[in-house]
Amino acid sequence: MGIITNIEDLRVLHQKRTPKMFYDYADSGSWTESTYRANESDFQKIKLRQRVAVNMINRTTKTKMIGQEVAMPVALAPTGLTGMQCADGEILAAQAAEKFGVPFCLSTMSICSIEDVAERTTKPFWFQLYVMKDRGFIERLIERAKAAKCSALMLTLDLQILGQRHKDLKNGLSAPPKLTIPNIINMMTKPRWCMGMAMTPRRTFRNIVGHATGVGNMSSLSSWTAEQFDPGLSWDDVEWIKKLWGGKLIIKGILDEDDARLAANSGADALIVSNHGGRQLDGAVSTIHALPGIINAVGNDIEVWMDGGIRSGQDVLKAWALGARGTLIGRPFLYGLGAMGEAGVTKCLEIIHKELDITMAFTGHRDIQNVTKDILYPGTF
Repeated sequence: MGIITNIEDLRVLHQKRTPKMFYDYADSGSWTESTYRANESDFQKIKLRQRVAVNMINRTTKTKMIGQEVAMPVALAPTGLTGMQCADGEILAAQAAEKFGVPFCLSTMSICSIEDVAERTTKPFWFQLYVMKDRGFIERLIERAKAAKCSALMLTLDLQILGQRHKDLKNGLSAPPKLTIPNIINMMTKPRWCMGMAMTPRRTFRNIVGHATGVGNMSSLSSWTAEQFDPGLSWDDVEWIKKLWGGKLIIKGILDEDDARLAANSGADALIVSNHGGRQLDGAVSTIHALPGIINAVGNDIEVWMDGGIRSGQDVLKAWALGARGTLIGRPFLYGLGAMGEAGVTKCLEIIHKELDITMAFTGHRDIQNVTKDILYPGTF
């Protein structure tokens, strides 16, 4: 590929360079994928007001997310199997985020462990927690995050059961991939990926294997994960985790105003309007559609962020204008990672930042903190 100008360019390159099962894992939704598509298309319906003859000198996109200074209101979302998009993917993404000045959040279901990332970064990162039935494992996981000096815990509430993603089932998704004839043939067309994987020992879920009781290898891991996501998760568990953690707490997976009020009442520092990237309840509303109602319900009581469907800096600005004080990107940085490793993640952030900065200027603003929904064209949001 020649000059990379947008996130779509990175997606195309990612698809060329990454084995099919891992590309499909990143770029898919549940069931009909209607919510996955709506997350993107609903952003496109919102139009911007162009302003002219406004001083555009000395623009800044800097702000804060839960008190942390950020180069722009964007964080790298926790994504599972990131280290299967590119060897050592979580480490590379964390390093790119640190250099750029935006937060990185490590998933429970990462390939590189908490310790792997902590040893190879110099600033604190965030850790995302899934609640498992094995509460002893959860306690140990939180203690490991504390020992690694993670600066915030992101508690995901919308994965009590796993949404069905047809592509994952058809591809026989696993980490590492099973050496079937179709997988071998596909991997032979991805030499960069294969070379990277051959040079790293990190090819399975290192936060879990060797740490969860009874999980010492891949065969035991598969049965453990199938049984461990806890459908009995409740707000009492949120309170228990908050006390156990004792630091900044972010609640992810809010799509309903009543749940937003419960999140605000829990004492969390921020909530994320999220439908898990359209990977859980297919037919749910898009996150940008749900955002204004949640802002109206709790925007004065808790910091509100959103994720899902962001593919440009313009999307970030639209979310900010509607009241989100932070956004998270998952697929865009995975596209960059699978395409070009750390340099691809950096390229993703550069693209989004440039689009955010230029669009802010065209709408008549120099400081993102002064942007309101007045930049949006009436009747389109």
